[in-house]
Amino acid sequence: MARMAVTVTAAILAVILSAVSSPMTVVADNSTPPPYVNHTVGGAAGWIFNVSSNISAVNFSDWAKSQSFFLGDYLIFKTGTALPVIQTYNVTTYARCNADDDNGNETYVYDGSASDASPAVIPVPLTVEGDNYYFSGAGDDRFQCSHGMRFHIVVQHGRGLPPSLSQPPPPPYTEPPSPPVTPAPPGAGTGQEESFYNGGGRRGVGVWVKFSGFFFGVLLLMV
Repeated sequence: MARMAVTVTAAILAVILSAVSSPMTVVADNSTPPPYVNHTVGGAAGWIFNVSSNISAVNFSDWAKSQSFFLGDYLIFKTGTALPVIQTYNVTTYARCNADDDNGNETYVYDGSASDASPAVIPVPLTVEGDNYYFSGAGDDRFQCSHGMRFHIVVQHGRGLPPSLSQPPPPPYTEPPSPPVTPAPPGAGTGQEESFYNGGGRRGVGVWVKFSGFFFGVLLLMV
């Protein structure tokens, strides 16, 4: 019985020590959110479609499953031919590989054709927590998307958005409206009119007086 009691006591002590140390380890692991990360889509292969074999360079869905994504991270699309990237939060748009019918604010198109780099590099920030969908907008009849150029990720909170991404962009500049023109009330004269009534002359009156004098002078010569 004594040996059994010692064994039980040792077992209880082991459980207590485990209970004390285990929470400390969990807190230490979860206290620091992961740092922001730039994810190169497809790894070394990049965001490339092989036109010879009509298939994507890698299986992007498998690549996405191997990563962890958080708010504030960036997806880096490296494309050899500036393939457009479509980002959507609409699963129907993603399933159809078509953003033409999406009239809301859930779909965005990133086009690398304006990039001077070769290959083009398209950075896409992760700003919405939850399901994010991506697919290629290149090719007729959504061919590239239907042949592997698409993937789905789930964005976690992590550190949250950094200030550079959490602030909304400033509103576009608009020309201020011109002040309304208020017509003068009836009977209210201008400064020129007041000058005329007080003995001054209106513009052009002096010319008329000079012309009248010249006209009468000619008449007198004729007589």
